[in-house]
Amino acid sequence: MARKFLYLVAAIIMLVIAGGFVIRIYERELTQLAFVPTTKFEEQKALATTIYDDPAMWFARGRSDAQNVTRWQPEGSPAIDIPGPAATFFIHPTSYMEKTHWNAPLDDKTSQDRARLFLQGLASPFAAAGEIWAPRYRQAAIGAFLTDKPEGQMALNAAYRDVLLAFDDFVAKVQKDRPIILAGHSQGTLHLTHLLKDRVAGKPIAKRIVAVYAVGWPISIDTDLAAMGLPACTSPDQTGCIMSWQSFAEPAEYERILQVYDGTTGFDGKSRANSAMLCTNPLNGGAAPAAEMVANLGTLKPDAEMKAGELIPGAVPARCDQRGFLLIGDPPELGPYVLPGNNYHVYDIPLFWANVRADALWRIEKFLAR
Repeated sequence: MARKFLYLVAAIIMLVIAGGFVIRIYERELTQLAFVPTTKFEEQKALATTIYDDPAMWFARGRSDAQNVTRWQPEGSPAIDIPGPAATFFIHPTSYMEKTHWNAPLDDKTSQDRARLFLQGLASPFAAAGEIWAPRYRQAAIGAFLTDKPEGQMALNAAYRDVLLAFDDFVAKVQKDRPIILAGHSQGTLHLTHLLKDRVAGKPIAKRIVAVYAVGWPISIDTDLAAMGLPACTSPDQTGCIMSWQSFAEPAEYERILQVYDGTTGFDGKSRANSAMLCTNPLNGGAAPAAEMVANLGTLKPDAEMKAGELIPGAVPARCDQRGFLLIGDPPELGPYVLPGNNYHVYDIPLFWANVRADALWRIEKFLAR
């Protein structure tokens, strides 16, 4: 029994490292582990409106950044001779798991190094599409997801203000005719959904969006999607649409996730209870709910330190179920960070790394043709 408990704790901690919506299903266990900050919430001082002029405020900042971690490519991926014409704005997931602050200090080395590691595996599929911009921001601490205290939402709101400032700088600096890809994972996707609602929906920039990759966070088809201003992708030829999924091997145990999700409110102010989550199959560009493993061009299997990896073609299939979870069949051996219930949250993008790369490149081609 003790060993099983320790295994559960270890798995939960890895989810803490990855961050995201699904962490709320382990609220009781994680509260016992005291990840929720006990300090008084400190209102974040507004960043200077010009702060993102500073290259140091970006993990990746276009082609001028020689140390851009998102340019990393795994063994077996095609060489990038000439990057594509797109500009990708990528919002990284939670990497701050301390309880000393509600929002991560920008000078916290551990969380910043961890964010770079995440970007290496999660944002790198978009490197072939063009330049990548990935901002540093005062992300909400992982404890913000584990409490009903108002401080949790206040921390998320503060983090989002930084993201908005970075996005506005990104838009101002990329050429006005350049195609744009928007992407994120976990907490990053939470902010991305709000960014779509506040900065894209109904605005001229929507016409420049090649695609949105909103991965690892639930989006309600009934209560969220309309406010975000772009439709779900239903074909790999489609542009200006949203790809989204949450990965589970089978048998998938996600009942506690649904309990949390059903208790939340969508962008339209209505309950998300019993509404399907957006699930677009990354193996076929959203063209069908299911795809066989032969369609998987390459799963990124990381090494033990998660600093290198190789592509394995045909590793897993993918199938969207009725509630909107992406099921990948038998649990693949990708590493020790699979979460309880066969939850592959940490691997949402690596599972389909080569397909995401190919999907972005194909949509750019179709976008330019139009």
